[in-house]
Amino acid sequence: MYKRSKSRMLFMICNYVFLIALSIVCLLPMLNVLAVSFSSSGAVSAGQVNFWPVDFNLHSYAVVMKYGTFMHSLFNSVERLVLGSVLSLFICVLTAYPLSKENDKFPWRSIYAWIFVITILFNGGLIPSYLAVKQTGLLDTIWALVLPGAVNVFNVILVLNFFRGLPKELEESALMDGANHLTVLFRIYLPVSLPSLATVALLTMVFHWNSWFDGLIYMKSPEHYPLATYLQAVTIDANSLKNMKMQDPDTLKFVSDRTGRAAQIFLTALPILLVYPFLQKYFVKGLVLGSVKG
Repeated sequence: MYKRSKSRMLFMICNYVFLIALSIVCLLPMLNVLAVSFSSSGAVSAGQVNFWPVDFNLHSYAVVMKYGTFMHSLFNSVERLVLGSVLSLFICVLTAYPLSKENDKFPWRSIYAWIFVITILFNGGLIPSYLAVKQTGLLDTIWALVLPGAVNVFNVILVLNFFRGLPKELEESALMDGANHLTVLFRIYLPVSLPSLATVALLTMVFHWNSWFDGLIYMKSPEHYPLATYLQAVTIDANSLKNMKMQDPDTLKFVSDRTGRAAQIFLTALPILLVYPFLQKYFVKGLVLGSVKG
């Protein structure tokens, strides 16, 4: 039986203490935001709220969902998330499959791969990107948020490496039975590539859900803002809930701009917090398996 040395035990204890402390530091800000969102405006203004709600109530959430444009921005973000994730995953798979072949099966394969890699090192910049979106007539549409980031080269490389790690006998046996490349891709490669695809899906979902700057520059009308852009505008506006409270004076003692912002911040983070635990095991496995071969 393996016996750990004292130095090893000391290292493990220090490591666990550090990781636990780091986890607590990461959780405390979210707990504070959650406590503020469930507290009364008076308690928040008096500085009585730390990590537990004071005068617990749900008025901030009711006001945000009833009077503000939060729900409309939420719908915009969900639409962007669905369109962007499906389109990006589809293009990623179709791009990674041919690039995963050897040079004898796909001539000039290395040159095409380097063309994609160069886009990681260099990009056109903000102004050319804006002009491209403007000249194609995508401004103030959902496609301005979806199409520019549809091809993520990092995700392509991740799936490409995963495909290259699969046994070549799977493809060869299918081709000998008369299958074409599309059949091989969709009926053989994709079913065994769930960890890699789940990793790409999670990365793409987090990108689309948290991205706010493109909505700010590509959307002319605030009603077209995705949720992250709307939340950014709310957090810098000191009177973001003023009009909401004027419509319902009874909520003044429960709701303030700070409690309203806290409620919106938590609601924005909640979907990703709910989805991530279910995809975490695929996320870790996909990153490891996708890095076996280059």
